[in-house]
Amino acid sequence: MATLIAQHPLYSQLPVGQDVIFTVSNPSVVSGFTNVKFVAEVHISPDFAPNPSTTTDIVGTFKTTPNNAGVGMFNFRPIIESFVNADNLARKGSAYKTVVNTSDTNVPLHLIDKYSGNVNSMRYLVIQFKVEYIDNDPNSPTFGDLVTTGAVNSELYQLFNGYLKYTDVLDLVGVNFGYNLSNFNLSSTSDSFLSNTPSTQYANLDDYGTLSLLAPNDNLSYIRLQYKDSTGTQIGTENVDRKTINGAYNSYNGYIGMNLLYFGCFPANLQNWSTIFQALVTAGTIQGGSIIIQAFDDNPNRISTQYTINLNCPTSKGFEPIRLTWMNQWGTWDYYTFKMKSTKAISTKGSTYQQLEGSWNERTYRLDSFKGGKKAFRVNATEKITMNTDFVNESESEWFEELINSPEVYILKGYEDVVETSSALNQYVTPVRLTTSNYTKKTVANDKLMQYTFEVEKSKTLRTQSI
Repeated sequence: MATLIAQHPLYSQLPVGQDVIFTVSNPSVVSGFTNVKFVAEVHISPDFAPNPSTTTDIVGTFKTTPNNAGVGMFNFRPIIESFVNADNLARKGSAYKTVVNTSDTNVPLHLIDKYSGNVNSMRYLVIQFKVEYIDNDPNSPTFGDLVTTGAVNSELYQLFNGYLKYTDVLDLVGVNFGYNLSNFNLSSTSDSFLSNTPSTQYANLDDYGTLSLLAPNDNLSYIRLQYKDSTGTQIGTENVDRKTINGAYNSYNGYIGMNLLYFGCFPANLQNWSTIFQALVTAGTIQGGSIIIQAFDDNPNRISTQYTINLNCPTSKGFEPIRLTWMNQWGTWDYYTFKMKSTKAISTKGSTYQQLEGSWNERTYRLDSFKGGKKAFRVNATEKITMNTDFVNESESEWFEELINSPEVYILKGYEDVVETSSALNQYVTPVRLTTSNYTKKTVANDKLMQYTFEVEKSKTLRTQSI
């Protein structure tokens, strides 16, 4: 009476924003017994692969009756998507301004030196399927024992906090379907880091940010940073090993917390720790230059595409740069600095009351000029910021769609040459809500020079004193 998994996700890496469909069957039980139900025990682990023979990793048991075709059909998306979410804080063992992070709650992820593992973005999934039925006594057909049998385990899956667009092509093999993420697994020169960001970005010298990468094996040995001046001449290079001392583990060893890594490689991150980059900043040779980022294996072969961060020259226009970070399609972080004109507006909303004129609770009545009339009881202030991009290309134009669709957006403060401790947690990251609700994709053919305007509203209102 073995239970069979008739349909399952095609690939082991599962974005939780897609339907996760399994169908199971047991023809002999369905046709021979009554009150048949298919049972699914969902095992999810935040560290190593779960063991379905134990109950330590069970997050829920779910049942369904056979449909008209005699199979049990499950969609686990509503269950599993609550077990992953965005990583906002660096993992224990990472560093910030060379100080090792001693917990998962101290430092914003965007500020890290070198590497950090993920805390919340990935989980292991195994599902054990069974079938239960009533084993009726022929002499007593209305009563019987509940029997559970036919246990079978699914493959091991890796959940991550991503979603699929309607245009993302699904592979179909037999009845199984899924989205192939092999181009993110760092095994060839065409493989990408875990983002749809353009391979060339622009940043100011004090901009923080990370690149995210899937590392489901030990292919990744180090990431190479090359520094070039404004003429394109290489003026420095360094390799950042995938090591425990650098915020990653020496070996992946099946630990899901090191399956997705964040790498702090923007100019402010490098100023945190890189003596080479610090010297180039002091000498002024890196200004207007670029940072080249590539991943390598042990051989050493390059196993990623090339990413370039071009450093903006200081502007004489006097505009205040505003850097946004947002959760992208794959549950990691993208960044963009709005360096053109921006405006800030504050709107207030408060409660009022009518105050009596004069001193009615004193021994004598006194007509005080500051009393009486309509008064504000409390004022709540909300700040809105309107930002403009520089001229962008078509790849950047398409990329901005993820900003519009993102459920998490923040303003990210720039580098300061001081060592913060607990203040770093609140000082650098400000939650905002994107209030721009319409987005028109622009093309060179239609629009020639392309610029965008976005408006955000700070999520937290300022509550003033109450009267």
